[in-house]
Amino acid sequence: MRFNFDIAETSNEKNQHKSKTLALSSSPSSSTPNDKQIQWLPLQDHPVFSSSATVEGGGISPEKRFAMNLMAWDGASRIYYWDSENNCLHRLSVRLGEPEPTSVVAAYPSKVLQTDIELDFHVTKISINRNGSALLLAGSDCICVMYLYGCTSAKDGSSICRTVPVGSEVYDYSNSAIRILQVTWHPYSDTHIAVLSSDSVFRIFDLSSALDQPEQEYYLQPLEPGRSRHASSICPVDFSFGRDHLWDRFSVFVLFSDGSVYILCPVAPFGSVFMWESIAEIYSDAQTFGQKSTNSTAISNSSLAISWLEATFPELDQGKGASSITAVKACPYVVIDASLSLQGPLRKVCHGEEDDPGFRGAECGGRAVSFLYNSVGKDSILVTAWSGGQLQIDALADEIQPLWQTGNPPHLSFDSHDRIRGFAMICESIADQFSVVRLDQPLDYCDWSGHPPPLLRLAIVDLALPKIKDSDSLISMFIDPLISERIYCLHDGGVDSIVLHFLPFTHQTCGKDEMMKTPSVHPVVNTYEGSTGASSSLCGFVVLSDSFGYSWIAGVTSTRECIVLEMKTWDILVPRFTDTEKRPAKSEEARERITPDIISRELLAGPQMVIVPQGSNLRTVAADSIEGRSALHQYFKLFHENYVEYAHKVYFELKHHGPHLNKIIHNLHARLSEAKQRLVNVENKQPGLDDRISHAIVRHEFLETRLQNLRKFPGIHKKPLTRAEREFKSELDRFTTVELDALQSSVEALNARLRRYTQTLKGKMKPNYQRTPSKKKGLVQESQLDQLKSSLEKLSLVNSENSKKVKLVESALKDWEDDTSK
Repeated sequence: MRFNFDIAETSNEKNQHKSKTLALSSSPSSSTPNDKQIQWLPLQDHPVFSSSATVEGGGISPEKRFAMNLMAWDGASRIYYWDSENNCLHRLSVRLGEPEPTSVVAAYPSKVLQTDIELDFHVTKISINRNGSALLLAGSDCICVMYLYGCTSAKDGSSICRTVPVGSEVYDYSNSAIRILQVTWHPYSDTHIAVLSSDSVFRIFDLSSALDQPEQEYYLQPLEPGRSRHASSICPVDFSFGRDHLWDRFSVFVLFSDGSVYILCPVAPFGSVFMWESIAEIYSDAQTFGQKSTNSTAISNSSLAISWLEATFPELDQGKGASSITAVKACPYVVIDASLSLQGPLRKVCHGEEDDPGFRGAECGGRAVSFLYNSVGKDSILVTAWSGGQLQIDALADEIQPLWQTGNPPHLSFDSHDRIRGFAMICESIADQFSVVRLDQPLDYCDWSGHPPPLLRLAIVDLALPKIKDSDSLISMFIDPLISERIYCLHDGGVDSIVLHFLPFTHQTCGKDEMMKTPSVHPVVNTYEGSTGASSSLCGFVVLSDSFGYSWIAGVTSTRECIVLEMKTWDILVPRFTDTEKRPAKSEEARERITPDIISRELLAGPQMVIVPQGSNLRTVAADSIEGRSALHQYFKLFHENYVEYAHKVYFELKHHGPHLNKIIHNLHARLSEAKQRLVNVENKQPGLDDRISHAIVRHEFLETRLQNLRKFPGIHKKPLTRAEREFKSELDRFTTVELDALQSSVEALNARLRRYTQTLKGKMKPNYQRTPSKKKGLVQESQLDQLKSSLEKLSLVNSENSKKVKLVESALKDWEDDTSK
């Protein structure tokens, strides 16, 4: 397999180091056997990554809902790789920057970890928690957690690790009606995982308490009852947690297939750990800006947020200061008479009446496939990837505030000590949230008013991916751990690097008055082969970094070939060009400031003083007289002050600038060698370019002749489609990208839930769910049954309407084809 590396980040020393191995007498880590001689090999040459062995099902199947990634890094010294052929996990101990600062070596032999149960599903993604104690094994229909420590026994030199399924009652492998769309660890907990499934439910599981039942369930309903835009709007695609910025750390961003983004806030797993300073900051913000507002809605929303903070973090009510505590745990709490509001869809900020308040850019094609949240300084960046190969980059133009919808109580579950064990709630969007927010509105209008934060469009990046017929590009994104402005985009054709050069709020806070710069896109790895479009996609990808500022990317292809590249970090944010037209040099001094001085002007001008004093006559003075000696002494003094000191200055200046001049000469020689090499490459490619140009000319003549023949056909004189017909066709194109069985799976899931619910009513009710008297509870259950039946009827109506539209379009197309053939 041939790969093209468009960014050369490795050095000659690193290439020479690939053939070297370092023997170590004893292992400093417990990840490798102590009784064997350990060898340290370059990571890409490790025997685990053997190109001779192919991975069964290594390619990305169209049935997958997220891209494959079979590699994980614990952030320190271990890389994990899932072997799909042998159903085992390889744990590689790595050393970053040894023996060379740019090299990555791995220990051989590696540790092999086996699951204690037989996995009956295909693993498509692995992920490790923060402390490196558990690994997530996820597929499209099942989830398992593998505990990396506490092995029970050893078999064939491999360790057997305890492996448990998660959510087996919800995600049944035999029943594929509910599919897993995305799963990840919670960023503030080592025992909580979050799952988004095809039934539009977001669930959080606690591995320390119950593995089958979720701790928190959020039923997402982005549309009001009785309203529907199109089928793709009700299909979730991906989600992402917020990070360390005010209420973002309690927010969950959910992406739907039409590109709309919704927010759930606040969401906090029971027992998750947060910094005390950040909790105190948002608590003070709610009291300062919410309670002192003149808007009654803002006061109500901030009061609910303050109550939630005081109940979730009792340390706030106890008045503990920052000096006595550094971190706090979230206690189990949920508002009894209210459910979280699904804030959104997030729309673009408007400058005037002519601006489009929509959330989707016209440049993006296809459907949304993945989502990424990135916190950079004061900015919250949202990146949406589309199946057409575009990235939509937006920034939140305002802060996120929590929002509840009263009158919609959640369903609670209690343990034997009457403590909250879990809850489930229906999250609906509010009609008032669709109001457009403009820049000319006062700040107090947006604070705690219940409006979702608008989006500030930064850029739309086109990755220029080859168009593959009847196939959508699966795109996944990763953040560089050293430079948060850099995002790695992994797709079927390789890896691209996107660097953000403009951050609106961060640059404004730092006092930088810079113009908006578009992000720079650099292809890092290209796996496409020639013009055929065939590729060997990456089935594993990790970003490595050390404490010295070095960064690497490592990937594994479907043929088990490993790729390791060093990525530059020190000059990645420096602009690569200077706009001389906007800032011309108005004088010679400006040009001199651009070019650094190698030798000072005083030394180049030389000594300016005249050594012989005016009016003196040496011929009239005897050399051995007092006047002659005095004159000679004066001449020697002038000579020393001018010429000797000047020579000393010249010597010191040249000695000081010698290394600098040597570095400049070395760089110029390197650039000259690179230019010569490029000229040689151009000369080698010139015959091929000439052949391609000749072929293109012949092809152009053939196409022009064919175009002239086609112009004679009567079909070209037909009228173009009207605006209504084009809109109807675009709506039908959106339906083509949405799987028709998505609605069918939703109907099946609702039928299964209805059957389970009716069976539960016939049986004995559990005591931990009894919160109200039996009469009221019967009324609530009957109302819920009516709601489920109405939902089924609405889904059936939508399905029948869609079928009628499809038949109507098919008949219209058939008539059009008959007219064309005539």
